[in-house]
Amino acid sequence: MTDIEMRDSRRITGPSLLWDHPGAGLEVYGPDAEIDTLVTRWTQHSRNLLDAVGWQSEKAGARRFSGGASLIISAPIDVLYTATEVNEYAVEASVVEMGGGLTATLKETAAGLRDMIDAERNPPLLALRQAAIEHGATFLSDDETVSIGLGQGSLTFPVDDLPDCQSVDWAGVSDVPVAIVTGTNGKSTTVRLLASMVRAEGLVEGFSSTDGIVVDGEYADRGDYSGPEGARTILRDRRVGVAILETARGGILRRGLPINSVDASLVTNVAEDHLGEYGVNDLTTLIDTKLVVSRAIGRGGLLVLNRDDPGLKERSRSLNVPIAWFGLDPEAGGIGTHIESGGAAAWLEDGSLVRSVGGIREEITRVNEIPITLEGAALHNVYNSLAAILVAGQLGLSTVSIAAGLRRFAGSPEENPGRGNIFKFGGVTAIVDFAHNAHGFRSLFDMAQSLPAKRRLILFGQAGDRTDSSIIEQAAILWETQPDHVIIKEMDVYLRGRERGEITGLIESELRRLGADDTRLSRADGEIDAVRQALCWSKPGDLLLLLVYADRNATFELLDHLRTSGWQPGDALPA
Repeated sequence: MTDIEMRDSRRITGPSLLWDHPGAGLEVYGPDAEIDTLVTRWTQHSRNLLDAVGWQSEKAGARRFSGGASLIISAPIDVLYTATEVNEYAVEASVVEMGGGLTATLKETAAGLRDMIDAERNPPLLALRQAAIEHGATFLSDDETVSIGLGQGSLTFPVDDLPDCQSVDWAGVSDVPVAIVTGTNGKSTTVRLLASMVRAEGLVEGFSSTDGIVVDGEYADRGDYSGPEGARTILRDRRVGVAILETARGGILRRGLPINSVDASLVTNVAEDHLGEYGVNDLTTLIDTKLVVSRAIGRGGLLVLNRDDPGLKERSRSLNVPIAWFGLDPEAGGIGTHIESGGAAAWLEDGSLVRSVGGIREEITRVNEIPITLEGAALHNVYNSLAAILVAGQLGLSTVSIAAGLRRFAGSPEENPGRGNIFKFGGVTAIVDFAHNAHGFRSLFDMAQSLPAKRRLILFGQAGDRTDSSIIEQAAILWETQPDHVIIKEMDVYLRGRERGEITGLIESELRRLGADDTRLSRADGEIDAVRQALCWSKPGDLLLLLVYADRNATFELLDHLRTSGWQPGDALPA
């Protein structure tokens, strides 16, 4: 018997952490010595199986991490379900052998797998894919649908009713400009900034994000669409003239990138967040995961990176794609040297956002003309604006439209929900934000510290899937700002296996250890209860920093009602 556990067997449809080929992947977990033995045996079993089913040109690869490994095989794009069976069998045979047991013969196993391959094969899909490559058009496929071209130039067909390649009007098939946006923080805001620039250009934008799918300023669907499904929906919409795809870490690890070639890929920053999933246990591997987007840089494309992020700066040295850098200080970050060599960059200079491409320097706009920067106080949105400038230029947008998009984007709850949304009423300023990791907290708290206020309140809680150490670290970051009051909220929907009171207890214990007393702490039974407590505490001149996750829309409705009704601190709150 062994202590090995197999999880998350899945199809890999795009460039992934290990390589760029479609195929099948899974994770195995167990004692390191057993994992080492398993990987050795699996490597041989998978090779034997690939050869036996006729996939001699396909590959097998493993990525080791402490306590486990990711095991991936490549396979033809039309038989990925069978590929998962091949991968699983190679693992199961290895485990049985390690336990001293016997498995079915290779001949018997391969015969069964070949039958599965024959049942799943789709020759018209492979033919259409090859024709799309020959015509220089993007090819996308999933369980139900196949498409060629992108956006306004796309054609879409049912996967079980594909046309003959000769009957396709290839003259009407084309691609539209596409950008991928990833990173730890700032993804959604930057995607929306880019959408604003596209609209200013007079083009139809389509974007997918953690909040939904939007085309031409209207939501087509709401929810987390930062994975391949949301991307394909945008890329197949024949209204779309420019596509912007928020691409989260989870989607990259589970399925790979949603598209093989884009005009621009952006990594906003990388900080420790969501570690421990799919064998990504440290910052270095997380950076590598985000930088998978560099593999989608097409001919003439550009990878846009944050020069002030030390991890990205270091890892960029091993990348073989054109890079554009953004940062606050061109000299301190080494951007100046990059510019002198003809590289693209954007930076902050004397209160203006400046861009240089091919040695041509342009001042885009003043920081105080960009609403979401709060005249420079929201430094994280200065970074987001600089990144968007570079991506937009690569998408072919004019300087005039880029500047107009920055100036038009107010960051309201409608435009950018949960990202620094500001409400003012009765002399009180309330900021609603979704910040949920240490990097996001520091950016938000730094901004709040620079804003004038008589007193400051922070509403705070955390999800149960965070480690105790990360929750304690975040509480310590909060306390560095020396708020006048902290409301610690319970969030039943985010307990994620923890006991009620466990997370709030961790937060309170750390804050008390750091010096908080009863006059500066209180607890709330839920987010709306916490928001109402904050409002009852408030007085004219106060700043309320409301970190709201689950009840964001209800919070918006309440604060908007207070704003429009003329509510004053001390007045009764609506039921």
